[in-house]
Amino acid sequence: MVTSHVLTWEVTGSQGYETSWIELRGTTLQARGRAVGTRPEVYWLSYDLDTDEDFVTRELHVRAATAHGSHELRLLHDGSGRWTAGGKQLPEIDGALDCDLGLCPLTNTMPVLRHGLHLAPGERTFLMAWVSVPDLTVHASRQTYTHLGRTDTGALVRYASGDFRSDVEFDAEGLVIDYPGLAHRMSASAAARPE
Repeated sequence: MVTSHVLTWEVTGSQGYETSWIELRGTTLQARGRAVGTRPEVYWLSYDLDTDEDFVTRELHVRAATAHGSHELRLLHDGSGRWTAGGKQLPEIDGALDCDLGLCPLTNTMPVLRHGLHLAPGERTFLMAWVSVPDLTVHASRQTYTHLGRTDTGALVRYASGDFRSDVEFDAEGLVIDYPGLAHRMSASAAARPE
């Protein structure tokens, strides 16, 4: 089964907005997104995200621009837990299965879908390839997701990393509706991806 969505979030964490064109096909996800923000500085960015089976990140390609210049990142996962960026190996994130693009509510979806945390009780801790925005540097990040309960529209899942905690509302397909402290969905519609 294939489902396509266009989601727009107000990103309170960046004082900006993001729109993502998302295609879910079986246990894979493809997305193309655009975002503008004013924190930590004024920026715009675009990204393309592709996963393999079980929603394991295959590639994240991000382009960002600020008043001080532009950055580009092509983050690749070999399917065996090893990552490269611009051809350079990133051993500090070996073993990670997911990318996490900073200030982007979409990239919380993959670990939740893989483990069904929007459907049933459970708690999982992950090593993530976290990408800082807008400088696009890659860091190792330990994150824990805990299913708190079902809601009328999906589920509430607690996200925790370091001292930060937020109870994130996901819809029935595992896509973020409300992420207190980061983003709130403004609109959703079914549509084709842009060319």
